[in-house]
Amino acid sequence: MKTYPTKNIRNILLLGHGGSGKTTLTEALAFNAGVIDRMGKIEEGNTLSDFDQEEKKRHFSISSSVVPIEFGGHKINLIDVPGYFDFIGDAYAALRVADAAVIVIDALAGVQVGTEKAFEILQKNNIPGFIVVNKMDRENTEFATVMDQLKEKFGNKVLPFELPMGEGENMEGVVNIVDLTGSRRKDNRCFDVEVPDEMKEELQPYREMIMESVAQTSEDLMEKYFDGEELTRNEIHSGIRQGVLDGELLPVLCTSATLNIGVETLENMLIEYLPSPGDGKFETGKDPRDNKEIERKCANTEPFSALVFKTIADPYVGKLSIFKVMSGVLDHTIEIYNANKEVKEKANHIYMLRGNKQIEVEKLESGDIGAFSKLAETVTGDTLCTQKNPIIYDKIQFPKPIISMAIEPKTKADIDKLATGLHRLQEEDPTMLVSRNNETKQTLVSGLGEMHLEIISQKLSNKFGVEVNLVDMKVPYRETIRKKATAEGKHKKQSGGSGQFGHVYVDFEPGEDPNAPFQFVDKVVGGSVPRNFIPAVEKGLEACMDEGVLAGYPVTGVRATLFDGSYHAVDSDEMSFKMAATLAFRKGMKDAGPVLLEPIYHVEIIVPDEYMGDIMGDLNKKRGRIMGMEPTEGDKQKILAEVPLAEMFKYATELRSMTQARGEFAMEFVRYEEAPVIIAEKVIEAAHKE
Repeated sequence: MKTYPTKNIRNILLLGHGGSGKTTLTEALAFNAGVIDRMGKIEEGNTLSDFDQEEKKRHFSISSSVVPIEFGGHKINLIDVPGYFDFIGDAYAALRVADAAVIVIDALAGVQVGTEKAFEILQKNNIPGFIVVNKMDRENTEFATVMDQLKEKFGNKVLPFELPMGEGENMEGVVNIVDLTGSRRKDNRCFDVEVPDEMKEELQPYREMIMESVAQTSEDLMEKYFDGEELTRNEIHSGIRQGVLDGELLPVLCTSATLNIGVETLENMLIEYLPSPGDGKFETGKDPRDNKEIERKCANTEPFSALVFKTIADPYVGKLSIFKVMSGVLDHTIEIYNANKEVKEKANHIYMLRGNKQIEVEKLESGDIGAFSKLAETVTGDTLCTQKNPIIYDKIQFPKPIISMAIEPKTKADIDKLATGLHRLQEEDPTMLVSRNNETKQTLVSGLGEMHLEIISQKLSNKFGVEVNLVDMKVPYRETIRKKATAEGKHKKQSGGSGQFGHVYVDFEPGEDPNAPFQFVDKVVGGSVPRNFIPAVEKGLEACMDEGVLAGYPVTGVRATLFDGSYHAVDSDEMSFKMAATLAFRKGMKDAGPVLLEPIYHVEIIVPDEYMGDIMGDLNKKRGRIMGMEPTEGDKQKILAEVPLAEMFKYATELRSMTQARGEFAMEFVRYEEAPVIIAEKVIEAAHKE
């Protein structure tokens, strides 16, 4: 593939609900561009962008892929991202490098949650784009019905630029409302035809709407339009482009990707109406030498810089770092410098990726997308540049994990392989978090949903040969006491030779805060416990706090006061007093009304108004406390609550189900509180069995 100038590059993000046909549309676009001789099928596992073993098995995308095509003297980098919400992290990454987007809709399903979220992404990030109503060849599809839904949801900026030639199974082509031309399918291709007479009258109202919208893009066009003058073809097209770039117009096209109808029109419109990387604003970053802000334009005249937006961990090929050239030109003369890690990276080859195929190139101009293999230190979000002109771009903001499970290898021999595999997958997927809970002795893997965690476990098997089990994580409970108790601890041992003797009296009582760490108070008078043994008593008690008397959980919120004891001039030593402290702890804690504490989390849930009742009712069932509500963007409400962690393990799945995936939440630990008796009894019983 040849090198393309910045003005002839288009970086297009394909968004939409899962199953809307983004991958099939990518196949059709690639077929029309001559990249492939035959369109692959998701069911057959032979598409360009779904090449992962799990994608082939499950028949949907779980990772974004870049498919560059050449069409009409331009290079279009298609970025096909997953539609399922468990894998939305890839969309966040691709957003940082895409200059425009296409929202793909299933014509039969209409506007779905994924459609709404895709529209919100475009609005929030000021990204221009189109809407493509796909699968128009399916039975019972009606373009007018989908248009009504789009208008109701997204307003008047949504305008049809095409109408289908025939509905449903009778679809045979499309009509371009702007140019008043037709395109009819024949032998897997579409050819220009005259607009059917019976459709000409139907087109006029839509054409008038487009002309009115175009006229509003400039004062000159507005004046000409109201004077009744006909707008020229160039004025119409430049007005449409300006309206699209300003986010005032969201053209709607119709396609059947499987029949390759309307796809060539889409390709032409991607080139004509959507921006090149050079049309964007300046990118800002920081100079790592003095932390001052720098501006870089996407132009060949600027110093080289690139942002790594995706990493692929392949045990055979090695690590692949996919990047966008943010400024300057990349060729083999450039010494790559990772400004985040402050290290030089060795890059022997420059690639473009087309799915899983690596195509070596000599250079990439500003705005293009490429890949390096086997960069030692580089991870997703890092900036690559030259050491002479360093810059660090803002990190990609990924959604935080919302569900956690414990992961363990099926065989102990795979413990090391599991750690390696998890580390490599974490490089590939920044929405995945791996942590170790030293209290529960579990390795935890966190992600964006149950399916996300399931895919991680399958990748460990497929890529790294590690079979794992995913099990529920244990709740890190705590123990404390409710009343004061005095306990005696006496350790005495005579077995010939030197003996052991330690003797203490300790008061155990609740501290001021049940969440505070153990507090030791020394009130010994008269030397009943020698000063040199008092630290041993404290250490002995502190060690005991790791394991309470109820269920073996750590103890908090306890004040222990050493006030008396005795010693033996010969047999007393530090170990004897540590043992005496342990005996006092076991007796004193049992007498001081021990109780179980459970972790409480602050939860913020954002949902549309219509789900408020269901969500609040569900929180009450989970022993949650509603702390307040406040309105937020897009006619949604934010519910503030405090909920026990034990009730929240599967909340990501539950909330998605209750709100048709329109709800989102975040949570963080706030404190420990006494668990209800019925809950405590179950936990204690389970701990004793274990």
